[in-house]
Amino acid sequence: MKMSNASDGSREVREPLVDKHVAESKSEQPWMVYLSTFVAVCGSFAFGSCAGYSSPAQAAIRNDLSLTIAEFSLFGSLLTFGAMFGAITSGPIADSIGRKGAMRVSSGFCVAGWLAIFFAKGVVALDLGRLATGYGMGAFSYVVPIFIAEIAPKAFRGALTTLNQILICTGVSVSFIIGTLVTWRVLALIGLIPCAVSFLGLFCIPESPRWLAKMGRDTEFAAALRKLRGKKADISEEAAEIQDYVETLERLPKAKALDLFQRRYIRSVLIAFGLMVFQQFGGINGICFYTSSIFEQAGFPTRLGMIIYAILQVVITALNAPIVDRAGRKPLLLVSATGLVIGCLITAVSFYLKAHHMAHEAVPVLAVSGIMMYIASFSAGMGAMPWVVMSEIFPINIKGVAGGMATLVNWFGAWAVSYTFNFLMSWSSYGTFIIYAVVNALAIVFVIAVVPETKGKTLEEIQAVVNP
Repeated sequence: MKMSNASDGSREVREPLVDKHVAESKSEQPWMVYLSTFVAVCGSFAFGSCAGYSSPAQAAIRNDLSLTIAEFSLFGSLLTFGAMFGAITSGPIADSIGRKGAMRVSSGFCVAGWLAIFFAKGVVALDLGRLATGYGMGAFSYVVPIFIAEIAPKAFRGALTTLNQILICTGVSVSFIIGTLVTWRVLALIGLIPCAVSFLGLFCIPESPRWLAKMGRDTEFAAALRKLRGKKADISEEAAEIQDYVETLERLPKAKALDLFQRRYIRSVLIAFGLMVFQQFGGINGICFYTSSIFEQAGFPTRLGMIIYAILQVVITALNAPIVDRAGRKPLLLVSATGLVIGCLITAVSFYLKAHHMAHEAVPVLAVSGIMMYIASFSAGMGAMPWVVMSEIFPINIKGVAGGMATLVNWFGAWAVSYTFNFLMSWSSYGTFIIYAVVNALAIVFVIAVVPETKGKTLEEIQAVVNP
């Protein structure tokens, strides 16, 4: 309340300064923000490269190294286990050595993992490499959206944070396509490229100003904010707001995992954890990992279906980025979840018809239509928005612990859904998609009832509303 009154009392003084800042910023683009975002999302591309590696490489790796199905299944699943460890540790690492430091650690693990896979002569080196790339992938999944949210101006923070999901999708699609043209060892070497670009690029960009302010490094904080906003920009108001917020948080005790369940934080924890649960348990990783199997069972050409799937995923996610800060997070989540329900129901109908030997010619068309509706809807909102919202709603004093735990919840959900998908499909193919439709319908209720709109607000304004 005091801050609000102070703001009201100084409005006449501040408005001309804000107008001047806007006028000046129009003539000076925040190129350092764009460069910093590019370097960060190279980590997102590395994430996608790791996730998309095993599908095109499966047959060649099994033949060259004489792996059994069980051994290759272990190789595939270790990525998710490594990502869980990355999620647990990435928050504390990002809080202690900075967002850039955490991204360097992530890049280092990915580089070591890809080299181990490239030189692997047997299953041990192969599995260790997969575990290392998984760790890097899990750490990237937390720190990249956090870093982008902390450096971006509020006017296009959502659009820049959405680039995280775009580059993940692009990495998956590129790995799938290139993997059909080169050997699995060469594909591992190609996976090194985004990691190397990220690692080297981090030497050319500033650290998160909010993290620097939290660490009490005031001179570096001002220099980083100036570098990000431009030489002519008036940073005084933004700097004061960040400093005031950090000083308020410094009076609070250092956060531990159990502190997340305190009353003051419970809403932000519920929002972030809830969105991660609905994102994963709505079926995305089961459908993504086994798309070719779904098309095969439905009688649709597998290779054609996969190409359409990969292209659609990237295009829809890319088209979504410019409207995030205009449409808002909440409307996109609602539209996305509604589309997911429709896509699941269409796919369920196709498998119901097949199981009961009805309308055979309609089954492939309905199946591919349902899956494409599903992936288009997921890419339009539920894929990126949980990460955008997660990066915005946690106060900086608990962001490391809370963000790491939310990412862990996400990766556990990814493992659970991908592990149970084949069992569910064996039980009932159409029943599986009905279950996913119900989960996505519950997501609609959750978004309406719990998730706030965050567009056009500074991180400090968002957290004042979510954690009063």
